[in-house]
Amino acid sequence: MPQTPHYLIDMARLRANMEKVAHLREASGAKALLALKCFATWSVFDLMRDYMDGTTSSSLYELRLGHETFGKETHAYSVAWADHEIDEAVGYADKIIFNSLSQLDRFGAKAAGIATGLRLNPRFSTSGFDLADPARPFSRLGEGEVERLESALDRISGVMIHYNCENGDFDLFDRQLTRIEDEFGAILKRLDWVSLGGGIHFTGEGYPLDRLADRLKAFQDRFGVQAYLEPGEASITNTTTLEVSVLDIIDTGRQVAIVDSSTEAHMLDLLIYRQDARLPQEGDHRYQIAGKTCLAGDIFGEAGFDRPLQIGDRVSIQDAAGYTMVKKNWFNGVAMPAIARREEDGTIRTVRSFGYDEYKGSLS
Repeated sequence: MPQTPHYLIDMARLRANMEKVAHLREASGAKALLALKCFATWSVFDLMRDYMDGTTSSSLYELRLGHETFGKETHAYSVAWADHEIDEAVGYADKIIFNSLSQLDRFGAKAAGIATGLRLNPRFSTSGFDLADPARPFSRLGEGEVERLESALDRISGVMIHYNCENGDFDLFDRQLTRIEDEFGAILKRLDWVSLGGGIHFTGEGYPLDRLADRLKAFQDRFGVQAYLEPGEASITNTTTLEVSVLDIIDTGRQVAIVDSSTEAHMLDLLIYRQDARLPQEGDHRYQIAGKTCLAGDIFGEAGFDRPLQIGDRVSIQDAAGYTMVKKNWFNGVAMPAIARREEDGTIRTVRSFGYDEYKGSLS
């Protein structure tokens, strides 16, 4: 096994998710693009590209990464493109999606050779976090006025609508898509393609995948469009662990196990959204699992084990791929986790490790 800490991607679990993606594509006629803002670990694209149609991005660098390492369709989106980025972006992209009419006005002519779209903000979403809610008051994410969208229809061929966030409820998805159809149907009928974004947890246990496929097919048939989905979490949920080792055990009135990792450096979303990591809950020996940085709140959460922990024991933290590996950083100079794959035959190999030179090179 590689030295901890490391992210461990289980290729069999990844393939199981990909098979659900492939089934949905075949049954619905919708296309699926990997959302690189969620997961961009390109060392596993050799498997993923066989099941997906391409990638979608949120920046020039993500766009270039998708173009170079995944191939197939490459969609380009950014909240705001800069003057010095736009020519390069158009060179990598099959479709470019502008966030606002002003960006379309500024750069539309530059994108004349590829499909062009706008982000449509329906002014509602499934997000339970104001921080992540694209429909929050005064949101800057997309155009929501019908009149403004209609004024651009002679210059765009599609729209991107991102309004699902961690949505595992098909009935909620169905109701909200119906609302979009009712409010924006006149616009949708004049388009060639519609991306419904990501955040639909259709690879989750028990999700009614065939009902989703039927709903997407009906949507496409009604409006004569090609639908796209942008699965991020759905592509890689439950595929990856963060493997850590216990460095010390302290009694502070409770048992605290300090591990060779950090929430702020290696699972930043836990701090951002004030959530606990998915830790073992296997027995009555309870420990708070804490990181090794100087941040007082560097705590993964509470865990339970069937025996007392010992220094050197390994702990597996579940679901450590989405919005995790893309956010890792060098806070406190803590060693960045290596990236390893558990192949389908059970063998484990390290595909990338990070050392002092990478830490030093990230600064100047």
